[in-house]
Amino acid sequence: MTIRRETLYQAFKYTVYVFLAMNVYWFFVEELAAANLQFPQGVPPADLIEAYAATIDTLAWVILLLMFELETYVLEDRHFAPAVTWTLQGVRFVCYGFIVYAFYGYIVNVDFLHAVQALANVTDLCAMPPGEWSYAVDLDEYEVISTANCGSFSDAAAFLVFDNMPAVVDAAGLDALLGLARIDVINAGVWLLVVLVLEIDVRLQEVNRYEGLALRASTVTKVILYGTLLYAAIYWGIKGDFVDFWDAFLWLVAFVFIELNVFEWRQESLQKETQPA
Repeated sequence: MTIRRETLYQAFKYTVYVFLAMNVYWFFVEELAAANLQFPQGVPPADLIEAYAATIDTLAWVILLLMFELETYVLEDRHFAPAVTWTLQGVRFVCYGFIVYAFYGYIVNVDFLHAVQALANVTDLCAMPPGEWSYAVDLDEYEVISTANCGSFSDAAAFLVFDNMPAVVDAAGLDALLGLARIDVINAGVWLLVVLVLEIDVRLQEVNRYEGLALRASTVTKVILYGTLLYAAIYWGIKGDFVDFWDAFLWLVAFVFIELNVFEWRQESLQKETQPA
């Protein structure tokens, strides 16, 4: 029964990891559609992070998650030869670079939403040329305005147009988009703090010093950080779309597994210390 329970646990864990990898594709599809509208001539290299912040961020996090899984569960102490250690650290360093880069991209997205202007001489979306304009229904999600759907987006009498983009939104819609974009920034920043604490935990565990004050400080800090991430997931569930909520929920579950890996690693180390020579 114990072996079966462990097998089911591992199968569930890696299923979560697979779902997270699939989210890279879903974010790419969503951002690709928005990029085609925002950059009709193609995305310049300098603007890649603005166009594909969520895709780049999620891909880097998936790779980083696998690095944590290798270090805290799959690999044993005897496997950590210098080449393996340096490879793990090198891949993690590259992932952190892209994650920080994506964090900057989320900040750029907030600035982009602030760069809106009043759309003159338009009080009704149905008066706009059908098929030429789009309406921002969600963050990075736009629908083409047609004669069939023009009355379903907004009943406002004034609209805002995005900078260098044939897309509009009303004031209430812009406030909602800004809320989601700010949550993106908060969420990305908090996750950076989470992995910083987790990196410290792993390094302390490697030298058998993950105990006492260090353990208590780590626990309190992570309760606050994970609580903030849970708030972000709930916010997306209420205000955003399902993909954002589902992604946030899966990441919380995934890092619970990493935390359990560290806990199990610590218990094994304590058992080795108490065993007679």
